[in-house]
Amino acid sequence: MVKSIAVIGSGVMGRGIAYVAARAGFRTNLVDIDDQALVQAESSIYRLVQKGLERGKITEYEKDVILNGLQFYSSVESAVSDVDLVIEAVPEIRDIKQKVFEQIEYYAQADCLFASNTSTMSPTEIGSYSKRAEKTIAMHFFNPVHQMKLVEIVRGLETSDETVAAVKQVAEKMGKETVVINEFPGFVTSRMSALVGNEAFFMLQEGLGTPEEIDKAIKLGLNYPMGPFELGDLVGLDTRLNNLKYLHEKLGEKYRPAPLLEQYVQAGRLGRKSGKGVFDYTEDEVTT
Repeated sequence: MVKSIAVIGSGVMGRGIAYVAARAGFRTNLVDIDDQALVQAESSIYRLVQKGLERGKITEYEKDVILNGLQFYSSVESAVSDVDLVIEAVPEIRDIKQKVFEQIEYYAQADCLFASNTSTMSPTEIGSYSKRAEKTIAMHFFNPVHQMKLVEIVRGLETSDETVAAVKQVAEKMGKETVVINEFPGFVTSRMSALVGNEAFFMLQEGLGTPEEIDKAIKLGLNYPMGPFELGDLVGLDTRLNNLKYLHEKLGEKYRPAPLLEQYVQAGRLGRKSGKGVFDYTEDEVTT
C-alpha cells in the first residue's frame, strides 16, 4: 500500500499533484533542483490552502494535514529514498525525463513504484530508463490539479497489474476519477486536445476570426467548458507545442504544429505563466 509520495518537479503540475497528495493524507515530498522554483511552489501551495479555507473548500483540519504532510527538498536523493511512489512532473522533453528516472532508480527503494505525469510520452520507453519497467506507469493529471477530476492511467508494455491497481487506488484516494488505458502516443485526451488546439491556431493564422470569437464558438457551439486558446494559455503554449512535435513525430502530418503557435512560443508568449499568450494576463496575478 502506498503511504508516501515524492513529486519530482515543482512547476504548475508538480505543485498541484503535491497539494492533492498531501490533502489525501499521503506523506508528500516535493522536490526541485531549482531553489527559487521551490520557494515559488511553496508560496503557491500556501495561497491555495488559504483560499480553500476562506471559501470553505477545506477545513482547518485539512489545512493542518496538508501543511504538516508536505515537505520541500532540493535533493532528489533525500526526497525519494524512503517513499513508496515517485511521480515525475518535469517538462515533456525526453532527455530531461530520462535523467530524472535514472536518478530516482539509483536512490529509490527496490519496491518503490514510478509514475510519470506525461501527457503524451510512452510509459514503455520511460520504463526503460530504469530497471523496473513492471513498476512504471503514466499518471496523467490535468490542470488545475485540485479541480480537475480525471487521472488518465496508462500502462506500458511491461507494467504489472499490481502497479496499475496501486496507482488507481492512489488516484482514487486523491478524490479522482480514473480511466485505465493501454499505451499509444497521446493517449486519449492529449490526442483530441492537441488536434482542437492546433486547428484553432490554423484558424487564427488564416484570419477566420479573433481568438475571442473562436473560443466563444467552441464553448457555446460544442459545449466545451473552455475555448482552445483559453485552455492553451492555461496549459502553456510551450507545453502544447512540445506535445504536438512529439505527436507529429509519432502519428504523422495531422499533428504538424501550426506556424503561428511556433511563433508565439519563439516570442516568449507562453500563456498565463509568462503573463501573455494568445491573451494578455499582465494585469492579472501571473501563475509561475
